[in-house]
Order: sequence, then structure tokens, then C-alpha cells
Amino acid sequence: MGQNIRKKGSSILLNIQVGMNRISRKICALLFIVAVTGIHPLFGQSETKEIQDSTLNQQHDVVDFIQKGTHANLRKDNLSAKGKGPFVSVMPVVGYSLQSGLTGAIVSNTSFYTDEKRERFSNFLVNAYYSQFHQYWFTANSNIFLEKQKLHFFGDIRYYNFPTQTFGFGTKSTMAEALNIKYSYLRIYQYLFRELSSNLFAGVGFNFDHHWNIRPDSIPGRVLNDLKKYQKEDHSTSAGISVNVQYDSRKNSVNPQGGSYAYFQFRPNLTLLGSESNWQSVMIDLRHYVHFPASSKNVLAFWNYNNFTTRGTPPYLDIPSVGWDYYSNTGRGYIPGRYTGRNFIYLESEYRFAISRDGFLGGVLFGNEEAFFKNWSDKKTPTPGGGVGLRIKINKLSNTNLAIDYGWGVEGSHGFFFNLGEVF
Repeated sequence: MGQNIRKKGSSILLNIQVGMNRISRKICALLFIVAVTGIHPLFGQSETKEIQDSTLNQQHDVVDFIQKGTHANLRKDNLSAKGKGPFVSVMPVVGYSLQSGLTGAIVSNTSFYTDEKRERFSNFLVNAYYSQFHQYWFTANSNIFLEKQKLHFFGDIRYYNFPTQTFGFGTKSTMAEALNIKYSYLRIYQYLFRELSSNLFAGVGFNFDHHWNIRPDSIPGRVLNDLKKYQKEDHSTSAGISVNVQYDSRKNSVNPQGGSYAYFQFRPNLTLLGSESNWQSVMIDLRHYVHFPASSKNVLAFWNYNNFTTRGTPPYLDIPSVGWDYYSNTGRGYIPGRYTGRNFIYLESEYRFAISRDGFLGGVLFGNEEAFFKNWSDKKTPTPGGGVGLRIKINKLSNTNLAIDYGWGVEGSHGFFFNLGEVF
């Protein structure tokens, strides 16, 4: 299976330009699919009298271009007339990475207000993927605010059937050391927060990770030794009740225009709840957004993500790894799981700028570094990544962009990365 994947990957690399040309010719068809699959039905419309919104009228998204081309009256460009939403965006996309080859996906975002003043968006992100290498996976993320009850709900549910590769611990591994591995995976994370003061929440959550049908290749070497040290069976489970603290002054988490975000989690995994072993972890997620220049709408964004194993021995597939954060966005330029270690420090910055005055097209430049280490006394060697991206306005009412990024890293690692909404 590993040789076939590598042969197919090489073939794709030789023909990637042809494939991308074919994809570009299909963009118009895809945008038409968008129109008929859901971004234009904006439910829950208010019966209030329409109030002109000059800011919205100056902006354009995919729906505007469809309306102009077809003369269809799909909506009124008035946020007040839409009430609290929901504002639905659905997009078919095609991507490519060394790990999965060509991948088709349906990505969706549903945003809506749950407060009377309409100051903060709640949202659901639901995505489904299928790759050329017969990998398929499904993700569903929820971020819901209930202003009157001062409650915040957060959820992360995933299912994977995923033949892929693993590279052992640290950042010094090479692509030649890749060990093929296949597994199925179910993740269920659910959190309930209570607001303590403005933008500050604290709460508890349930974290459940279950892997089964774990089947690595039996090629002797360092990577297989690393895996066997932490993975004793063909299945593993980690389950725990976590303690969480969150600060979030962003008004729209799908496309932040300013503010800050800070998240702290302490997660003890217990055999009492079904874990393979007792082990503990700490996660810290910090983000900040500023306009640069200050008078423009361009945004300079900063992200620091940290995941530390503070006690015990987790199963191999639950050890901190690049690309396995809540939204699978760390390490653009690398496949998920390219680097793994007991402790993970990640830094990224991104500059988001307008290309067209009407907001329909935008661009980004980004760079990141990650470091993995076993002990705090170990020498920490960061590994860089970076890239460029295009933003297409899918829904101006929720300020939702389709993010198309091309990232690259060391040893020729590269790929296309898609999101509905900003990466962080």
C-alpha cells in the first residue's frame, strides 16, 4: 500500500499543472453549484422595514455576481432585514497534498446571532472530504453563544478512515523515514462555558479520542520503534474531563477583524473513564489581530499554539502532532502528523489584505514555525513553513471567505489547503 501511494504521489507531482488547469476550468461550474446548494437561502428573515446598509451595498460576494449574471433576486442586501440569520455558506472545493493526492470536499459554514444587539456571531462548520487515496473524513465544529444565559458551547466531532504516514518523534526526521499506517478515528469534544465577566469564560468539557484498526507497516527502524513504545495494541482510547478558561473579544471568529483570543485547557485522562492509561496534558492557544496600516481594513494576525504532555504516557496517535489542533490548521505546508512529540510549540503570523475594493477578492501571506521536544532541557530546533493564499468572499453578511492557500516547508513539502473562513 505504501509503495502504491508513493508511486501515485510521484505521478500526481508530474501532472499537477495539468490537473490544476482542469480544476481552474471548473471554477465557474463550482460557483454555480454554490448558488444552488445553499449560500443564497438566508433563513429567519425579519418582517421589519428594509433599512439601507451602505457598507454592505459597497461589498460584493459570490451571490452578488450570480444575481447580476442571472437577474435573480436571491436576497436583499440589508443585514437588518435578515434578522439574526442563519447565514449559510456551502462550497465544493478541490485540493491537493502529498498526503492525500487530489481531494474533493464539501465545506460549509452557518453563522447566526444569538444576542439582541447582534454583536457576536455563533457558527457551525461542517466539512466532508474524500481523497484519491481512498481516505475519507468528516468534521463538525460548533461555537455557540447564548447571551441571556451567559453560556458558551463549543464542540469538535470528527470521524476519519485514514491510511497515511507517520515519521516518529521530533523534527529531524526525513521523508525517507515515512512509515505507512492505517487507522480509523473518532473524536468527540464537548465543552460548556459560563461567562465570568465581559468576554471571559470558564467551564468544563468532555474529551474522547478513540482509534481502532491501527495497522502500521512492519518495516524495522526508528519510526516503528517510536510507535511501538507508545502504541501497544491495535486500538487506543483517551478520555477525560477537562478544565477550560477562555477569553474572546473577537466579534466574528470566522473572520476576525480585531480583538484577542486566549484559551487554556488542563486535561487529565483517566482509566476510570475508559482511557488506556492515566496521563495529563495542557493546551494554550493565543491569538491577536490588529489593522495594519491602522487606517486600513488589512489585518495582521498572530497565533501561538502550545500542547504539552505534563504527566504519563499517551497513546502514540494522541501525542501532540502538527495538523491535529481543533481546526486542523497548524503547520500549513506540511501534512498532518508530519512532526510529533510529547511537547509542541507553534508560532504563526499572517497578513490579510484586500485585492479588490469591493471586498470580493483578498490575499494573505503567512509564515510559521513549529518545535517538538521530549524534555524542557532538550535543544529546540524549529522547523519553518510559509505560503501565500487567495480569499474569495462567499457570504458578505457573515463576512465568510473561501480560503485557498498554497504552503510549503522543508524537504519539498507542499500542498494546497482549503478553509471556509479564516485559518485562525
